[in-house]
Amino acid sequence: MKHLVSVDRLQPGVFISITSVRWLDHPFLLNRFRLADHEQIRVLRSLGVKEVEWDPARSSAQPLPEAQSVEAEEDFSATAMASMLDSKRERTERIRQQRESLARCERLYEQEANGVQGILQQLGSRPAEAHAHARAAVGRLVNGLVGAQSVAIHLVNMKSKEVGAAQHAMNVTVLSLLLGKEAGLDEEQLRQLGLGALFHDIGKVDVPARVLRNPQRSPAEEQFYQAHVGYGIKHAAPMSDMATPARNIIACHHEHWDGSGFPNRLAAARIPLLARMAAIANRYDNLCNPFDLAQARTPSEAVAHMFRHEAGHFDPELLQLFVKTVGVYPPGCFVVLDDGSVGLVVEANTADLLRPLIMLYDPDVPRNEALLIDLADGALKIESAVNPGKLPLAAVEYLAPRGRVDYYIEGVH
Repeated sequence: MKHLVSVDRLQPGVFISITSVRWLDHPFLLNRFRLADHEQIRVLRSLGVKEVEWDPARSSAQPLPEAQSVEAEEDFSATAMASMLDSKRERTERIRQQRESLARCERLYEQEANGVQGILQQLGSRPAEAHAHARAAVGRLVNGLVGAQSVAIHLVNMKSKEVGAAQHAMNVTVLSLLLGKEAGLDEEQLRQLGLGALFHDIGKVDVPARVLRNPQRSPAEEQFYQAHVGYGIKHAAPMSDMATPARNIIACHHEHWDGSGFPNRLAAARIPLLARMAAIANRYDNLCNPFDLAQARTPSEAVAHMFRHEAGHFDPELLQLFVKTVGVYPPGCFVVLDDGSVGLVVEANTADLLRPLIMLYDPDVPRNEALLIDLADGALKIESAVNPGKLPLAAVEYLAPRGRVDYYIEGVH
């Protein structure tokens, strides 16, 4: 049921929907929003709007009673309109640039993921060539991070829902470098970290898919699965110039801080530093992007699960740094804003993790034109993260049609 109210009864705090004026013809950033001040009400009058829809559930104030309608006053709306239109034009241009930045990152991620696919396919027949290409790919990522003050973490929207080895390798590389950057690794350490992360699962090529994809493996199957570490070391052997820190990531990314991991049950500081970092990135991506996407956890759920239920598996200082780095609202996280809107975090900056870039759900706007809201502007803020299972299916399919969480990172200088 629609609730209509005269513009003369509006006051700050009332959540309204403008349906009689096109988005291009009014100065407001959104068609649906909570009134912030009386200036916005004066602008509505100047647009010739007589009444609007209002949403009691999303309002923090009620419309004024009929008898207390605001008296006519001197009209300053022309100045307010001009100022708001200028602000909207600036924000619209910024949104355009942000949309282009996201599209560029998606292209770069796809190019790199395709390159990683080729590298993994070369391993058996041309290991030296695969190693050289891997070093180049990692070098491109590291070069963008060296000297950067912070890191922008982008959610990318690939076309395929398939969980491929290349996408997993790419994600673990990106997340490992993110953690390594925040941990203060130097350039050479970042290169070794990225290279080892890229190759961490190369032994899985020798493990049947039915074993890899089975979440309820028998003891024999689990032993076969764990053998992928040894197979990986074997595949890395022909790459004679691969440095020890990178090789140790392949050998030790399943070791646990408490000594319960495999293959050597190493514990605490005996586990090489870079392997400890890759282990965190590997687990996070496996939680977000399992073979069965029905079992996928949201980024915020994955972080919480690792911290609350698996903390003994990871270096505690590095795990805390990882949680701090990806933040309470990592890209890929569904959120509810303080005006009741639903959105998806699509970009975060490690310098200001509480104010990420949000893609807003609006069924009246085509998805390829979905509005991006930069919370750094201060107009809105996140009220809470939300599990997509509690949202309307239409909102989930609009915001995250693939159900996967893939990342690309860039240094912010």
